[in-house]
Amino acid sequence: MNVSPFFKIEIFCPEESLDEILEALAGARAGEIGKYDRCASVTQVQGAWRPLEGSNPAFGEAGKLYSGNECKIEVNCREEFLAEAIQAVREVHPYEEWVINVIPLANARYGGTI
Repeated sequence: MNVSPFFKIEIFCPEESLDEILEALAGARAGEIGKYDRCASVTQVQGAWRPLEGSNPAFGEAGKLYSGNECKIEVNCREEFLAEAIQAVREVHPYEEWVINVIPLANARYGGTI
């Protein structure tokens, strides 16, 4: 059975940080697929959270439920660049607590070409 060398990185961020995060991902070689680079999908989403006492939220205030627009970035990344890509996002992401999901892909098992 072939195991895919790719992972999907899923990141939630404020819209005003989108370009900087995409640039950081590209600098870490995330989003390279075949003879293409900077491949990413961006979706507008509605986020909600309640900062707890002692937090330092980029949006909202402690003890109050916050709801607002965010972006969800999805980008494929080779395993060899994964740690660097995650670190690059953390360095530019404005949130105190990042939501960076790393999802293994099974594309190679099913004839995927990436």
